[in-house]
Amino acid sequence: MADKLNFVMISPHFPANFETFAHRLYESGINTLGIADVPYEQLSEGLRQHLTEYYRVDDMQDYDEVYRAVGYFAHKYGRIDRVESHNEFWLELDASLRTDFNVFGFKNEDMLAIKTKRQMKEVFRRQGLKVAAGDTFKTDQEAKELAQKLGFPIIVKPNSGVGASDTYKLKTAEELDLFLASRSAHVDYIMEEFVDGDIITFDGLADHDGKIVFYSSLEHSEAVLDTVVNGTDMYYFLPREIDPKLVALGKKCVSAFNIKERFFHFEFFCIRETGEIIPLEVNCRPPGGLTIDMWNYANDFDIFKEYVNVVKENHFKADSHRPYNVFYISRRDDMNYKHSLDEVRQYFGQHLVSITSVPGVFSAIMGKDGIIGRCPERETMRDLIRFAQEKV
Repeated sequence: MADKLNFVMISPHFPANFETFAHRLYESGINTLGIADVPYEQLSEGLRQHLTEYYRVDDMQDYDEVYRAVGYFAHKYGRIDRVESHNEFWLELDASLRTDFNVFGFKNEDMLAIKTKRQMKEVFRRQGLKVAAGDTFKTDQEAKELAQKLGFPIIVKPNSGVGASDTYKLKTAEELDLFLASRSAHVDYIMEEFVDGDIITFDGLADHDGKIVFYSSLEHSEAVLDTVVNGTDMYYFLPREIDPKLVALGKKCVSAFNIKERFFHFEFFCIRETGEIIPLEVNCRPPGGLTIDMWNYANDFDIFKEYVNVVKENHFKADSHRPYNVFYISRRDDMNYKHSLDEVRQYFGQHLVSITSVPGVFSAIMGKDGIIGRCPERETMRDLIRFAQEKV
């Protein structure tokens, strides 16, 4: 057993499309060791078949319990080689386990820079990169003084948080007062100037030495925050052509945050008036939703298998030539669409990849139904998006 890698997967069942990581690890001969709080019988059959062993804990938030689970695996299988969840929620748990079991990857001391937006800004600044002005605040008075300094509108969000949850665009002093009166006392917030720009991303995978072996990008129809607040239709896509300026900035960030043998998802503002690109935040995990599957559709490869190739051999073997633009279209349950899903299926033809129902927890952003399509030309993509979201 000593010649086998021992890979501990934290919460391998969530999200469901990440289960494929376990499949590929197990198929490659790696001891794939799962830890979660779900009864074994409730795991999917595919996941049960692709775990070497599963350890159920009562509470994933109880560190001692999870620590004992990893200790059990170490006693039975030998030295633990990797601990990974690929999930923002468990980044700190992953890091604590790596620290205590001396496993390769981010440790406790790395968390401040990759989890808190204020510290991210400092890392960006040290690289000579411009960032949106802003800072954390403790008291109501500090918040009001900071807002006066930044000027309305302002953005307020958790200093450590995921996506657009608990994020507010405040346009007046009155709106700030309302926020301060209702804010959670247990959350550390950061306030930033509002930047009028489109969010674009630089996403990918770095190898064991920190070299980028695959990269992609995301462009959105509108800011995720606007989708949540306004309850509007949304689409996003992986473009075939990626701005060289974005690639250069992304490479700087991978180096600055010391990202090795892991996925990354960097968000940037592209200023509408000037085209200038400035960093917003860093996420040291794959993009959410179905984006990781969309990488496969854009390139006709298996990113899960390539990740395992990097873990085992530090070698990404597939060709990433992006023959397709791949796009995700949301359809909400409160919209009166002109065309049924069957009509969408017929209209898309060979350009349709899938139509899936979105779990409730994600539907505020991703819609009730998600349509994924792909095509080489942007004009065709725009036409398909128009058809799928056309209203009566």
